[in-house]
Amino acid sequence: MLSLFQRKKPTADRLVEYGFERQDGGFCYRTRIAGEQFQLTVTVSDCGMVDTLVADTASGEAYVLHLIPDAVGAFVGRVRSDYEAVLADIAEKCFEPDVFKSTQARELAEYAYRKYGSRLEFLWSKFPDNAVLRRIDTGKWYAALLTVSRRKLGFDSDESVEIIDLRMPREQAESIVDGRIFLPGYHMNKRSWYTVVLDNIVPTAELIRRMGESHSLAVR
Repeated sequence: MLSLFQRKKPTADRLVEYGFERQDGGFCYRTRIAGEQFQLTVTVSDCGMVDTLVADTASGEAYVLHLIPDAVGAFVGRVRSDYEAVLADIAEKCFEPDVFKSTQARELAEYAYRKYGSRLEFLWSKFPDNAVLRRIDTGKWYAALLTVSRRKLGFDSDESVEIIDLRMPREQAESIVDGRIFLPGYHMNKRSWYTVVLDNIVPTAELIRRMGESHSLAVR
């Protein structure tokens, strides 16, 4: 079950909101499972490592049968089910994907969550480093964060880079897309989308402004 947290990172504010308490080196959360017969303790270190302990509430002794795949029976099944449900909920509500390397990609993803409540959606199993952001109300995409080679963008290089696709008004396509910094939309309708490489040539503040414009366009 700890594989749920691979390629993800915890967000301190969300951990605290969920009920985690700050402790030396990280955060700690405790809850009762299996009809309150056991206490599940989940610790998240400052570097994002997750550890768990299930202990009998009466004796304090550790319980491990839920971690053994071959252990069967109604009781161990209930403990395992409750244990997995708690971890899945924490992974969903307190962690975010950590696949992007560039500072700009991380900043834009965090801004989208804080400003619009949008979380990165990884829709393609064959492309685990590619994600989209959509409006909460309309469900329409307003941005895509992707990893591609520069050659696919028209440059003479096989270097992998992270990019963002954003919406634009069709009537402004010619004035926005210059073929150097603001590129035709990668894997998108090139009359409605454009692409920017996240290499700090375009400042993050400007990309945030442009993301806002794109969000406004994703209304139908």
